[in-house]
Amino acid sequence: MKYYRYLFPLLCACFILAGCNLPSGQPGTSLPPSSAQLTSSQGMAATLGGASATPTDRPTRTVTPSRTALPTMIPPSLTPTITPTATITPTPTFAFPRVTAIMQANCRYGPGTAYLYAHGMYTGDGGTVWGRNSSGTWLWIQPDNIAYQCWISTAVVDVQGDVFTVRVAEVRLPTCDMYGPPENVAASRDGDEVTVTWSRVPMTEDDDRGYLLEVTVCQQGALVWMAVHTDETFYTFTDEDSCDSDSGGWLYTVDKHGYSDPVEIPWP
Repeated sequence: MKYYRYLFPLLCACFILAGCNLPSGQPGTSLPPSSAQLTSSQGMAATLGGASATPTDRPTRTVTPSRTALPTMIPPSLTPTITPTATITPTPTFAFPRVTAIMQANCRYGPGTAYLYAHGMYTGDGGTVWGRNSSGTWLWIQPDNIAYQCWISTAVVDVQGDVFTVRVAEVRLPTCDMYGPPENVAASRDGDEVTVTWSRVPMTEDDDRGYLLEVTVCQQGALVWMAVHTDETFYTFTDEDSCDSDSGGWLYTVDKHGYSDPVEIPWP
């Protein structure tokens, strides 16, 4: 143990002498120890290891927690709600009846031969049925080769389809105010006979087409509608008194251009 007391001062003196021998111009720079010095130092450290030396605590390294970026939240994709589409049932297209002329025939402005000629149809000419009279014996048609409508008898056409699927059509007469309606219209009854009279309307011979009477009369217990043409200034109808509804009618002046305004007949 007595040798240890001399060894420590000797090592200190060696370290001091080594520091004095540093080259000038590089203060504070220490040369790496030689192998002899390392041996001596290790031996001294081993000698000192037996002493009760207090170990020096190493400084604790403080770890600063790094900030971890939160993951970007991607909103979930929304699945679109599919709304079922209502099924549309197509409306059946109505097929109008058709006619084909089986002979040369006159298509007129009203449902009867009392009306003016409107259009001539020849064998094979066709048309579409848009209406009819109440009995279905006259048809209101749109001919294929003109832009207006007229009436034709079922006796002169071949009908394709059911004419009773179309409505009863209103008679629409072409008007002409060139001569005016008849004047002094009167009616008298003798039993079941009713006679209608009026004053003649002056017209040129070329324009004169007489007169038209549209009347509803009672015959065999039922009201009957009829249209009558005459060149005279009077006409007599059979009109019974067995119907619940009243009879009556209208009178027109007719020229080749059309019809005057109607005059109501004062039915007795």
